[in-house]
Amino acid sequence: MASKFFGEFMGTLILILMGNGVVANVVLKRSKGEGSGWIVITAGWAFAVMTGVLTAIACGSPDAHLNPAVTVGMAMRSGDFSNVAPYLLAQLLGAMCGATLVWLNYLPHWEVTPDADAKFGCFGTAPAIAKTSWNFFSEALGTFVLILVASALGSKALGPMVAGMGPYLVGMLVWAIGLSLGGTTGYAINPARDLGPRIMHSILPIAKKRATDWNYAAVPVAGPLVGAAIAGLFVRMVGF
Repeated sequence: MASKFFGEFMGTLILILMGNGVVANVVLKRSKGEGSGWIVITAGWAFAVMTGVLTAIACGSPDAHLNPAVTVGMAMRSGDFSNVAPYLLAQLLGAMCGATLVWLNYLPHWEVTPDADAKFGCFGTAPAIAKTSWNFFSEALGTFVLILVASALGSKALGPMVAGMGPYLVGMLVWAIGLSLGGTTGYAINPARDLGPRIMHSILPIAKKRATDWNYAAVPVAGPLVGAAIAGLFVRMVGF
């Protein structure tokens, strides 16, 4: 059963289940974690990345990208684009399934939560201040940092990494991005993380939901892809 496609699918499913799950835990009414705030959300997303990467590796994908932007950035770095299409499909499908499981896990809470924006936030991202060009820049910058620092973790200059440390360090990196740069757009930094759950928000019978805001949807898709491509080229040029 183990394969790169299955690994990317399962890893992304766990990423979204745990990541969007922590958002739901914080913002939905009558949840035990209601109102616990941004630190809990950013920490939860860091742990979501860690658990997703571990799952992807165990299920057959040693790359454990879980993110079309990472896949594109690594392809730009190496010049090998053979995994781009299958990885992107697996990641999108995994994100859609993960979002569906979040909906099911919190099923009684959608009805008792009156804030439709909060419910949408359990699926897709939205800007704190809607300025398309700057929202795009923020997503691109956050993803540039993700690809640059993730690549630096494997740099020869740092010496050999302790076996098994990679998932934990990448989780800490995502935590840092969320704490430092994430307040502008909710730091999608992952097209599948936003698009897959956004699709499910539009399809699922979520109680008293609002419009899915497809007008903004291009920003958390295109911004991360552009930032990742630039970072991949930069890493290739620098040579680490």
